[in-house]
Amino acid sequence: MKSSRSNFTSRIGFILSAAGSAVGLGNIWRFPYLAAQYGGGTFLLCYIILAVTFGFALMTAEIALGRKTGLSAIGAFSALNKRYRFVGVLVTLVPVIIFPYYSVIGGWVIKYFFTFLTGGVSAAAEDTYFTGFISGVSEPIIWFVIFTAITAAVVICGVEKGIEKVSKVMMPLLVVLTVGISLYVLTIDGAMEGVKYYVLPHMSDFSIKTLLSSMGQLFYSMSLAMGIMITYGSYMSKSTNLESSVRQIEIFDTGIAFFAGLMIVPAVFAFSGGDPSALKAGPGLMFITLPKVFASIRFGGFLGTVFFVLVFFAAITSAISLMETIVSILMDFFHWSRRKTSILVFIYSLLMGVPSSLGFGIWDFVKPLGMSILDAWDFISNSILMPIVALLTCFFAGFVIKPKAIIEEACAEGAVFKGKHLFTVVIKWVAPIILVAILISSILNALGIFVM
Repeated sequence: MKSSRSNFTSRIGFILSAAGSAVGLGNIWRFPYLAAQYGGGTFLLCYIILAVTFGFALMTAEIALGRKTGLSAIGAFSALNKRYRFVGVLVTLVPVIIFPYYSVIGGWVIKYFFTFLTGGVSAAAEDTYFTGFISGVSEPIIWFVIFTAITAAVVICGVEKGIEKVSKVMMPLLVVLTVGISLYVLTIDGAMEGVKYYVLPHMSDFSIKTLLSSMGQLFYSMSLAMGIMITYGSYMSKSTNLESSVRQIEIFDTGIAFFAGLMIVPAVFAFSGGDPSALKAGPGLMFITLPKVFASIRFGGFLGTVFFVLVFFAAITSAISLMETIVSILMDFFHWSRRKTSILVFIYSLLMGVPSSLGFGIWDFVKPLGMSILDAWDFISNSILMPIVALLTCFFAGFVIKPKAIIEEACAEGAVFKGKHLFTVVIKWVAPIILVAILISSILNALGIFVM
């Protein structure tokens, strides 16, 4: 069943690469604004509890499926039960949809890094800077192409020479930068009040929206239900302890998300004096509110430059994993070379990404599902497909091949799976209930019946 394919050369290489996949814009951009919007410490507590239970179970299942079969998503499901090949097809659709528009946002990150690097902190802090930039034609597309080309160059180099090498450099730097900026932010006047808001749970802030938001963030943050962990699992050595690797990936992922929040929420709190409108800035927090913060503090230009280097590292490692997942699936299916497949995926991504970029400018009249083109793709992939894929994965692991198959894979070469009882309960019963709740709430939210 195991096909001849590339492998990570070491356990740390696998962990850093998988963590690099998990640590992306979901951690640096999305997690802080959701934490700020949904009660700070209350959101943080919900997220951590879900990460060590729900996240652990689903990530373990996905990595085990990949390692057990030595195949990417379509092949993995088909090899274990041909009737469930369709689940692999659905899994494949997720990165195929996400990668082009994710690269558009990655282009925005490079643009902001270049702006801060060239001393444009004051310009970036202006109210119209972000909307003026993304509503353009040539400039957003140029930055998008640059970001996608960098991603493709790494993927063409392969698992060992590309993904693993880049992750071994970028992930430690990402940790150092995140912790360093967080510690600096704590020295800003008024920041400690923001720290209290961010880390101390208040039950008065708890609501069903807080819980559902933290559930939804888990997918985005941990690269679940995208086929990524199945693909990376297929490159994982049997001698690598699966359970401890999952735990370490979770620590990396949750740790970076925590420090990103510690970096951003107190800074915005100090800048705004705790103004609720600033804390609830939503997706614009990183591109609109944060530049104002950097413009108002000492060494703001330098700090902003370093911050967007950090965001770029997070964005590129996740983009690499998204593209690698698509490339791996096509290579398995058509037996094409890595170089040919990567170039074809690069061209596809450019063709699909351009409409998402133009959807904020000359194509803003195009409103699929009543949203911008990018937001529509994001809704279809994150709010609809991913919960469905995760639900089907839980059913497949819990009732088709049974938890025993996953547990046996986790116990390969004499390893001990300490969390097998937790895994069994969560994958069969707890996770499906959570996923149904996420799916229903997402649909109701889109219809305006239950506004998040």
